[in-house]
Amino acid sequence: MPEPTRPDTPLDAQGAAVDEAVVTRTDPGRARSLSSDAWHDLRRNPVFVISALLILFLLVIAVWPSSIATRDPLYCQLSRSLEGPAPGHWFGFDTQGCDVYTRVVYGARASIAVGVCATLGVAVLGTVVGGLAGFFGGFWDALLSRTTDVFFAVPLVLGAIVFLSMIKLSGIWPVVLVIAALGWPQIARIARGAVITAKQNDYVQAARALGASNSRILLRHILPNAIAPVIVMATIMLGTIIALEATLSFLGVGLRPPTVSWGVDISAASDGMQFRNAPHILLYPAAALSLCVLAFIMMGDAVRDALDPKLR
Repeated sequence: MPEPTRPDTPLDAQGAAVDEAVVTRTDPGRARSLSSDAWHDLRRNPVFVISALLILFLLVIAVWPSSIATRDPLYCQLSRSLEGPAPGHWFGFDTQGCDVYTRVVYGARASIAVGVCATLGVAVLGTVVGGLAGFFGGFWDALLSRTTDVFFAVPLVLGAIVFLSMIKLSGIWPVVLVIAALGWPQIARIARGAVITAKQNDYVQAARALGASNSRILLRHILPNAIAPVIVMATIMLGTIIALEATLSFLGVGLRPPTVSWGVDISAASDGMQFRNAPHILLYPAAALSLCVLAFIMMGDAVRDALDPKLR
């Protein structure tokens, strides 16, 4: 005798009970969009949760460093140079007698600011160039693609060293502008491929047949469906750009004192004799930098897994 069904149980054409999960997957009215489906997966991904919490903590201390570090990062006491950890000074003192803990906390502001601003510049410039090349094709695709190839031929680190060596301005903006001006080609290629794929869909052809302008098709129909790979790549690049800023500061062409950043402190602690006598002056800023870069790369991997249908 068949098992009775509840009044609210969905039935098929023959009157048989249907699994509710199947109805959810097959009923367009109840299906989730790509973004909501990705968010549903991200919330259940421990890698994303851990990296998001860590990034949130880093952003909080970058905006409000005084919330956990009450001292002045530029206040130094030469009499305490290279001293080890002490009560109230948990990371010890650097070569100039500055509190290492305070400088590590305040160093997050400049390093993350460079990473976020440069990544935004790279993403916007690369998306515009790649999107226009993929959408219009023909002559414009050839022109913009060859321009991208020219920038690809310039090594990012070497090009940044050359340009920053000629710029005598201090602060984060010269570093941001140079990285954004040289780092966009990879995003441009990804955006170009995504736009070429998206413009071949039926909804784009339908919009064109209804008389929609190129700008409307590009902004309202193609861009929302081609932006996912750009977001993934930009998230991963953010950590890489933070590491690049530290590399340039270590080489003496990026951020310069008195700007407080992890790269500047790593550069100041790079002397081998000082490291052997006081390893804490290098280990703590290097550990903070590594943790920050790892968090953004982990988040980028989690976002890629959630947004890429091929990985489902």
